[in-house]
Amino acid sequence: MAFINDMPTSGVTNNWASAVRTFLHPRVITMLFLGFSAGLPLMLIFSSLSLWLREAGIERSVVTFFSWAALGYSFKFVWAPLADSLSLPYLTNKLGRRRAWILLAQISVVIAILLMSFIDPASGSHNLVYLALAAVMLGFSSATQDIVIDAYRIESAKPELQAMMSSSYIVGYRIGMLVTGAGSLYLASALGTTAENYSYDAWSSTYQVMAACMSVGIVTTMIIKEPEISGKIEKHGTQQHIQILLLFGLCVSSFIGAYLLTVDIGIVIGEMLKEITGNIALAGVLVGLVRLLLASTAALIMGKLLISFRVVPQEIMASLYFEPVADFFRRYGIRFSLILLVLIGCYRISDIVLGVISNVFYQDLGFSKTDIANASKFFGLWMTLIGGFFGGLLAVRVGVLKILFLGAVLSAATNLMFILLAKMGQSLVMLYAVIMADNLSAGLASAAFVAFLSSLTNVRFSAMQYAIFTSFMFMLPKILGGYSGSMVDTIGYENFFLVTAIIGLPVLFLIWLIRRQPDQIGNS
Repeated sequence: MAFINDMPTSGVTNNWASAVRTFLHPRVITMLFLGFSAGLPLMLIFSSLSLWLREAGIERSVVTFFSWAALGYSFKFVWAPLADSLSLPYLTNKLGRRRAWILLAQISVVIAILLMSFIDPASGSHNLVYLALAAVMLGFSSATQDIVIDAYRIESAKPELQAMMSSSYIVGYRIGMLVTGAGSLYLASALGTTAENYSYDAWSSTYQVMAACMSVGIVTTMIIKEPEISGKIEKHGTQQHIQILLLFGLCVSSFIGAYLLTVDIGIVIGEMLKEITGNIALAGVLVGLVRLLLASTAALIMGKLLISFRVVPQEIMASLYFEPVADFFRRYGIRFSLILLVLIGCYRISDIVLGVISNVFYQDLGFSKTDIANASKFFGLWMTLIGGFFGGLLAVRVGVLKILFLGAVLSAATNLMFILLAKMGQSLVMLYAVIMADNLSAGLASAAFVAFLSSLTNVRFSAMQYAIFTSFMFMLPKILGGYSGSMVDTIGYENFFLVTAIIGLPVLFLIWLIRRQPDQIGNS
């Protein structure tokens, strides 16, 4: 088996100085700046945009419409094969396959942010539609940037550097989120906009400054080297490029069309489910899943028709979507592949399910918004960065799987600290202690887990396979996280935190099981 025979073992060093020096490796430093570029757009779609819309007087029900912009992050595996398969005119010849796609995505991000800055949501409903389209473009472009940067990271360095590169990327990503999250709010406030005195010019200038910050990533892309492996991967001809674009375009159009056409049906089904379940939130989740299933079915039918009528050869579909999946199962075998996938789907479950309701918990304890922001956003961010640094360092020092195990233990254990906070009540000291432990463990675990996922990919399909892994990683935790509020209402906070710790325990068994397969993973 080709799992990381060289990954965990060759990445280990007995010399702490050598481990620390790897942070100064050019590839590791590169990922700091590319991570910054990847983290910048996220808050401009979520928290900052939501606050802008509320200050502009937009109703909450309309603000939720903009959550569509985040769909690109959840379904990026759908178009990830394009980055693996398509050459870009002129750019690919000049920069190489990966750098060309990164630059295209970054330029698209800048254009989308600037388009948003030119639209005043308070000037009419038609402007809201334009702003939503620009936000969707930003989400799509940002997700594409994530796809290709991940592929670049995997292809640009040997396995022993992946842990440090992952750690550096996470640090850069978090700093980027801080700049466009807290930074954009500070800047907008300094420029004169408030909830009582809305200023479009202040928000417009803020978004333009954020667009300028993307120059960090663009300059980095222009000066770094293309991975050597990139030029060795088989390229498609012009006709195949057209067929790939046709397949992708028509399938995506079918997906969007079916999703939009089921709006009225969804309302009817939602009302029926609300009567049956008595739970509006649950009914909404079920309706959303049904509509996504119908839309996905429509896309699959379109793909089948294109193949049946020989508009697109079956080999194209196989090479884009089936071969990357088949390659994973071939390399690890059915049984071991399923174990790996279960681990991927469950590793973050403990902290993500708790994280969904953590801020509500802090507020229910009586902490002010300022206390929560200072503790969870600023102090918590630094703890995450420190945790990520030590996660990468320790992974190089003792091996990825050992730190993966340690991260899982700490994630479950720190959830138990929330029980102590619930018992103590409004204790600011305990709040900071809990957030310190929780974010340190999350940063450490994330650095090791990203390196672990990177090691599972085949460089022939790095964009597609890593996109599948990351989408799969959030699927179950997000579904369960949607019910965290209902669980708290039913069993209370203390029992809820105990449950989140317990559901993290099977992960320890899975990691132990994987480490017992020396012929498949190496003895790390």
